[in-house]
Amino acid sequence: MSTKGTANDMASVSATPPPATTRRHISPVTRSMLFLLLAYVLLFLVLSWQAPNFTSSSNLLNILRHMAMIAICGVGLTMVIVAAEIDLSVGSVAAFCGVCMALFAVTWAIPLPLAMIMTLLLGAAFGAFTGTLRVLLKIPSFITSLALLTALRSGAFLVSGGFPISPMPEGFSFWGNGWIGPLPVPVVIMVIAYALGYVVMARTSWGRAIYAVGGNEEAARLSGISVPGVKIGVFAISGALAALAGILLASRLNSGTPTVAQGMELEVIAAVIIGGTSLFGGAGSVLGTLLGALFMATLKNGMVLMGVSPYSQGVVSGVVIVLAVLLGALQMRRR
Repeated sequence: MSTKGTANDMASVSATPPPATTRRHISPVTRSMLFLLLAYVLLFLVLSWQAPNFTSSSNLLNILRHMAMIAICGVGLTMVIVAAEIDLSVGSVAAFCGVCMALFAVTWAIPLPLAMIMTLLLGAAFGAFTGTLRVLLKIPSFITSLALLTALRSGAFLVSGGFPISPMPEGFSFWGNGWIGPLPVPVVIMVIAYALGYVVMARTSWGRAIYAVGGNEEAARLSGISVPGVKIGVFAISGALAALAGILLASRLNSGTPTVAQGMELEVIAAVIIGGTSLFGGAGSVLGTLLGALFMATLKNGMVLMGVSPYSQGVVSGVVIVLAVLLGALQMRRR
């Protein structure tokens, strides 16, 4: 037997991985979601033991109702961050569009369906404005959305004169306070938004284009993907969903109030990051964002029931966010 033949045979055998020992690859996003799911189960068990009335049906529905607005905005912001951008204006867009909804329906007496469509288009226009400045003038989305955060919050006070615009037309309160079967209407809308968001991100070519742009913008452009179209599109969706949250908040309060949704942008970003979406773009899941919003809403609700001071609540929330970012960074390093 020749030595050369033996060496070739050995190289062929060593180059073939044994099927029985091959490990199934788990993506960092999926791994983050599994960790978060485990953490949520532990949190739920602890709060069930420590927080009074935590497991009552009314309190659990209250958690879902509270997280609905944050989670709805989270669908759009997940798309934005996966595309390697950021949108800091969602809270101010929600407040301004809520006031404009009241202006259209109360002051201008526009029929409710048309007023709601106009409000959604207004939110989409704000998002498209941010995206257009990003792709045409190369202005970082951080700067543009930060400017909108300040301008639209002040604009909400200017439009409303500093006071809530009320009362809203009859039937409008259904969107924020009504029920569809056993669930509040905002929760049903949240479920629909996430079902659509999941289909878009996971099952369509445009969703794959979002991941491609966030992962490597130049490679996406060379592959024939319209990078400007993707970026303007994700910002427009984020703005429209923020406007939808503003409509639901106006319905819940039965007025267009300029002070609502203060700090909402930070809660939405926290839900997205805790859900496993990478701040560097190219990786993320709307399902992870939904779980992140549920985790944060449950944590906040439990701390309130346990009598934790608002200052301590902020500290705990900040620590959770830092731990989530640290976990994501460690996973990126392992990759």
